[in-house]
Amino acid sequence: MPEMTEYPAGTPSWVDLGTPDIDKTVAFYGGLFGWDIPEAENAEQTGGYRTAMSNGKTVAGIMPLMQEGQPPVWSSYVNVDDADATAAKVREAGGTVIAEPMDVMDLGRMAVFMDPTGAALGVWQPRTMKGAELVNEPVSVVWNELNTRDPDAAKDFYAAVFGWTAGVAGQGGADYVSFSREDGAGVAGMNDMRNTEIPDEIPAHWLVYFAVADADATVAKAEELGGVLRMGPVSVPIGRLAVLTDPNTSAFAVIAMTD
Repeated sequence: MPEMTEYPAGTPSWVDLGTPDIDKTVAFYGGLFGWDIPEAENAEQTGGYRTAMSNGKTVAGIMPLMQEGQPPVWSSYVNVDDADATAAKVREAGGTVIAEPMDVMDLGRMAVFMDPTGAALGVWQPRTMKGAELVNEPVSVVWNELNTRDPDAAKDFYAAVFGWTAGVAGQGGADYVSFSREDGAGVAGMNDMRNTEIPDEIPAHWLVYFAVADADATVAKAEELGGVLRMGPVSVPIGRLAVLTDPNTSAFAVIAMTD
Protein backbone atom coordinates (compact mmCIF):
# COMPACT_ATOMS: atom_id res chain seq x y z
CA MET A 1 0.00 0.00 0.00
CA PRO A 2 1.35 3.46 -0.81
CA GLU A 3 0.06 5.03 2.44
CA MET A 4 2.36 4.16 5.34
CA THR A 5 1.89 4.39 9.09
CA GLU A 6 5.09 2.59 10.15
CA TYR A 7 8.25 1.04 8.72
CA PRO A 8 10.02 -2.12 9.89
CA ALA A 9 13.61 -1.61 11.07
CA GLY A 10 16.02 -1.74 8.15
CA THR A 11 13.63 0.00 5.74
CA PRO A 12 14.28 3.40 4.11
CA SER A 13 11.54 5.66 5.45
CA TRP A 14 12.34 9.28 4.68
CA VAL A 15 14.27 11.57 2.34
CA ASP A 16 15.14 15.22 2.65
CA LEU A 17 17.04 17.83 0.71
CA GLY A 18 19.53 20.36 2.00
CA THR A 19 19.52 23.38 -0.28
CA PRO A 20 21.21 26.79 -0.45
CA ASP A 21 18.04 28.45 -1.81
CA ILE A 22 14.77 27.43 -0.20
CA ASP A 23 12.57 29.64 -2.36
CA LYS A 24 14.07 28.40 -5.65
CA THR A 25 13.86 24.80 -4.44
CA VAL A 26 10.23 25.09 -3.35
CA ALA A 27 9.31 26.64 -6.70
CA PHE A 28 11.09 23.86 -8.62
CA TYR A 29 9.69 20.82 -6.81
CA GLY A 30 6.30 22.42 -6.31
CA GLY A 31 6.12 23.04 -10.05
CA LEU A 32 7.54 19.64 -11.00
CA PHE A 33 5.65 17.35 -8.62
CA GLY A 34 2.78 19.54 -7.48
CA TRP A 35 3.99 19.33 -3.88
CA ASP A 36 2.64 21.70 -1.25
CA ILE A 37 5.69 22.86 0.74
CA PRO A 38 4.53 25.38 3.35
CA GLU A 39 6.78 27.14 5.83
CA ALA A 40 6.54 25.42 9.20
CA GLU A 41 4.72 27.20 12.01
CA ASN A 42 7.71 26.55 14.29
CA ALA A 43 10.30 27.52 11.66
CA GLU A 44 12.76 28.95 14.19
CA GLN A 45 12.67 25.81 16.30
CA THR A 46 13.15 23.54 13.27
CA GLY A 47 15.83 25.62 11.55
CA GLY A 48 13.62 26.40 8.58
CA TYR A 49 12.84 22.73 7.86
CA ARG A 50 9.79 22.25 5.63
CA THR A 51 7.72 19.16 4.91
CA ALA A 52 6.55 18.51 1.36
CA MET A 53 3.00 17.18 1.01
CA SER A 54 1.15 15.37 -1.75
CA ASN A 55 -2.62 14.93 -1.40
CA GLY A 56 -2.30 15.88 2.25
CA LYS A 57 0.34 13.21 2.97
CA THR A 58 3.99 13.79 3.84
CA VAL A 59 6.49 12.76 1.15
CA ALA A 60 9.82 14.51 1.82
CA GLY A 61 11.63 17.26 3.69
CA ILE A 62 13.42 20.40 2.48
CA MET A 63 15.79 22.44 4.63
CA PRO A 64 18.48 25.11 4.40
CA LEU A 65 22.09 23.97 4.39
CA MET A 66 23.28 23.73 7.96
CA GLN A 67 26.97 24.58 7.54
CA GLU A 68 29.47 26.08 5.13
CA GLY A 69 30.72 23.64 2.51
CA GLN A 70 27.75 21.28 2.90
CA PRO A 71 26.73 19.98 -0.56
CA PRO A 72 23.11 20.35 -1.75
CA VAL A 73 22.02 16.70 -1.83
CA TRP A 74 19.01 14.48 -1.29
CA SER A 75 19.58 12.32 1.80
CA SER A 76 17.95 8.97 2.56
CA TYR A 77 17.14 7.68 6.07
CA VAL A 78 16.70 4.08 7.20
CA ASN A 79 14.45 3.27 10.16
CA VAL A 80 16.20 1.62 13.10
CA ASP A 81 15.16 0.54 16.58
CA ASP A 82 18.13 2.25 18.25
CA ALA A 83 20.11 5.05 16.59
CA ASP A 84 22.90 4.90 19.16
CA ALA A 85 23.38 1.15 18.77
CA THR A 86 23.36 1.56 14.99
CA ALA A 87 26.06 4.25 15.21
CA ALA A 88 28.18 1.79 17.17
CA LYS A 89 27.66 -0.84 14.46
CA VAL A 90 28.68 1.71 11.81
CA ARG A 91 32.01 2.29 13.55
CA GLU A 92 32.61 -1.43 14.09
CA ALA A 93 31.97 -2.09 10.38
CA GLY A 94 34.43 0.56 9.21
CA GLY A 95 32.06 3.47 8.60
CA THR A 96 32.30 7.03 9.92
CA VAL A 97 29.62 8.75 11.98
CA ILE A 98 29.21 12.25 10.52
CA ALA A 99 26.41 13.44 12.81
CA GLU A 100 26.19 11.79 16.21
CA PRO A 101 22.80 10.48 17.35
CA MET A 102 20.56 13.38 18.34
CA ASP A 103 16.95 13.94 19.31
CA VAL A 104 14.74 15.86 16.88
CA MET A 105 12.18 17.28 19.30
CA ASP A 106 9.61 14.54 19.98
CA LEU A 107 9.72 13.34 16.36
CA GLY A 108 12.54 10.83 16.67
CA ARG A 109 16.28 10.35 17.02
CA MET A 110 18.65 10.50 14.06
CA ALA A 111 22.26 10.06 13.02
CA VAL A 112 24.17 10.38 9.76
CA PHE A 113 27.11 8.24 8.71
CA MET A 114 29.41 7.59 5.77
CA ASP A 115 29.96 4.01 4.63
CA PRO A 116 33.48 2.73 3.84
CA THR A 117 32.94 3.47 0.12
CA GLY A 118 32.21 7.17 0.74
CA ALA A 119 28.39 7.28 0.54
CA ALA A 120 26.41 9.11 3.24
CA LEU A 121 23.19 7.73 4.72
CA GLY A 122 20.99 8.67 7.66
CA VAL A 123 19.20 6.54 10.23
CA TRP A 124 15.92 7.38 11.91
CA GLN A 125 14.67 6.03 15.23
CA PRO A 126 10.99 6.99 15.04
CA ARG A 127 8.88 8.42 17.80
CA THR A 128 5.92 10.54 16.72
CA MET A 129 7.19 10.82 13.12
CA LYS A 130 7.32 7.34 11.59
CA GLY A 131 8.49 8.30 8.07
CA ALA A 132 6.87 9.33 4.80
CA GLU A 133 3.11 8.87 4.81
CA LEU A 134 3.00 8.33 1.04
CA VAL A 135 5.38 6.19 -1.04
CA ASN A 136 5.43 4.09 -4.22
CA GLU A 137 3.00 6.18 -6.22
CA PRO A 138 3.55 9.19 -8.52
CA VAL A 139 5.43 12.15 -6.97
CA SER A 140 6.53 10.12 -3.94
CA VAL A 141 9.67 8.08 -3.24
CA VAL A 142 9.72 4.67 -4.87
CA TRP A 143 13.36 3.53 -4.51
CA ASN A 144 16.69 4.31 -2.86
CA GLU A 145 19.90 3.29 -4.63
CA LEU A 146 23.54 3.17 -3.57
CA ASN A 147 26.01 4.09 -6.30
CA THR A 148 29.50 2.93 -5.38
CA ARG A 149 32.80 1.81 -6.89
CA ASP A 150 33.34 -0.85 -4.20
CA PRO A 151 30.20 -3.01 -4.07
CA ASP A 152 31.88 -5.83 -2.16
CA ALA A 153 32.81 -3.51 0.70
CA ALA A 154 29.30 -2.07 0.65
CA LYS A 155 27.69 -5.51 0.84
CA ASP A 156 29.72 -6.39 3.95
CA PHE A 157 29.06 -3.05 5.59
CA TYR A 158 25.29 -2.96 5.16
CA ALA A 159 24.99 -6.59 6.20
CA ALA A 160 26.76 -5.73 9.45
CA VAL A 161 24.82 -2.52 10.12
CA PHE A 162 21.27 -3.38 8.97
CA GLY A 163 21.35 -7.13 8.41
CA TRP A 164 20.75 -6.62 4.70
CA THR A 165 21.47 -9.43 2.27
CA ALA A 166 22.58 -8.69 -1.29
CA GLY A 167 21.37 -10.49 -4.39
CA VAL A 168 21.42 -9.91 -8.12
CA ALA A 169 18.21 -8.09 -9.02
CA GLY A 170 18.20 -8.84 -12.73
CA GLN A 171 15.81 -6.06 -13.73
CA GLY A 172 18.50 -3.40 -13.33
CA GLY A 173 21.15 -5.16 -15.40
CA ALA A 174 23.49 -8.11 -14.90
CA ASP A 175 25.44 -6.44 -12.10
CA TYR A 176 22.60 -4.61 -10.36
CA VAL A 177 22.22 -5.64 -6.71
CA SER A 178 19.08 -5.61 -4.58
CA PHE A 179 19.38 -5.31 -0.80
CA SER A 180 16.80 -7.20 1.25
CA ARG A 181 15.84 -7.15 4.92
CA GLU A 182 16.21 -10.27 7.03
CA ASP A 183 12.58 -11.16 6.24
CA GLY A 184 13.37 -11.16 2.50
CA ALA A 185 11.66 -7.88 1.61
CA GLY A 186 13.60 -5.80 -0.94
CA VAL A 187 14.46 -2.36 0.44
CA ALA A 188 17.17 -0.76 -1.74
CA GLY A 189 19.42 -1.22 -4.74
CA MET A 190 23.11 -0.91 -5.52
CA ASN A 191 24.76 0.13 -8.76
CA ASP A 192 28.45 -0.43 -9.57
CA MET A 193 29.66 2.98 -10.77
CA ARG A 194 32.61 1.37 -12.56
CA ASN A 195 30.16 -0.03 -15.10
CA THR A 196 28.54 3.33 -15.84
CA GLU A 197 29.40 6.59 -17.54
CA ILE A 198 29.29 8.49 -14.24
CA PRO A 199 32.31 10.85 -14.17
CA ASP A 200 35.16 9.89 -11.87
CA GLU A 201 34.78 13.09 -9.88
CA ILE A 202 31.29 12.06 -8.71
CA PRO A 203 31.73 10.33 -5.34
CA ALA A 204 29.79 7.34 -4.04
CA HIS A 205 26.28 8.38 -3.09
CA TRP A 206 22.71 7.32 -2.40
CA LEU A 207 20.29 8.32 -5.18
CA VAL A 208 16.59 8.94 -4.51
CA TYR A 209 14.01 7.80 -7.11
CA PHE A 210 10.61 9.49 -7.33
CA ALA A 211 7.76 7.72 -9.10
CA VAL A 212 6.11 9.66 -11.93
CA ALA A 213 3.33 8.92 -14.39
CA ASP A 214 5.40 9.86 -17.46
CA ALA A 215 9.20 10.08 -17.33
CA ASP A 216 9.58 11.96 -20.62
CA ALA A 217 6.98 14.56 -19.70
CA THR A 218 8.57 14.99 -16.26
CA VAL A 219 12.00 15.56 -17.84
CA ALA A 220 10.56 18.19 -20.17
CA LYS A 221 8.85 19.93 -17.24
CA ALA A 222 12.02 19.80 -15.14
CA GLU A 223 14.01 21.45 -17.92
CA GLU A 224 11.38 24.19 -18.22
CA LEU A 225 11.79 24.85 -14.51
CA GLY A 226 15.59 25.07 -14.67
CA GLY A 227 16.56 21.45 -14.06
CA VAL A 228 19.21 19.63 -16.09
CA LEU A 229 18.91 16.14 -17.61
CA ARG A 230 21.93 14.02 -16.68
CA MET A 231 20.93 10.59 -17.96
CA GLY A 232 18.06 9.13 -20.00
CA PRO A 233 15.20 8.86 -20.30
CA VAL A 234 15.90 5.18 -20.82
CA SER A 235 13.63 2.13 -20.71
CA VAL A 236 14.47 -0.74 -18.34
CA PRO A 237 12.45 -3.86 -17.54
CA ILE A 238 10.73 -2.19 -14.57
CA GLY A 239 9.92 1.12 -16.27
CA ARG A 240 11.37 4.25 -17.86
CA LEU A 241 13.78 6.38 -15.87
CA ALA A 242 15.92 9.49 -15.98
CA VAL A 243 18.44 11.21 -13.69
CA LEU A 244 18.24 14.98 -13.27
CA THR A 245 19.72 17.78 -11.23
CA ASP A 246 17.58 20.60 -9.87
CA PRO A 247 18.54 24.29 -10.24
CA ASN A 248 20.80 23.96 -7.17
CA THR A 249 22.62 20.91 -8.69
CA SER A 250 21.00 18.33 -6.38
CA ALA A 251 20.69 14.99 -8.18
CA PHE A 252 17.56 12.84 -8.15
CA ALA A 253 15.95 10.21 -10.37
CA VAL A 254 12.44 9.78 -11.71
CA ILE A 255 10.87 6.57 -12.93
CA ALA A 256 7.57 5.68 -14.54
CA MET A 257 7.02 2.14 -13.36
CA THR A 258 5.76 -0.57 -15.69
CA ASP A 259 2.31 -1.74 -14.67
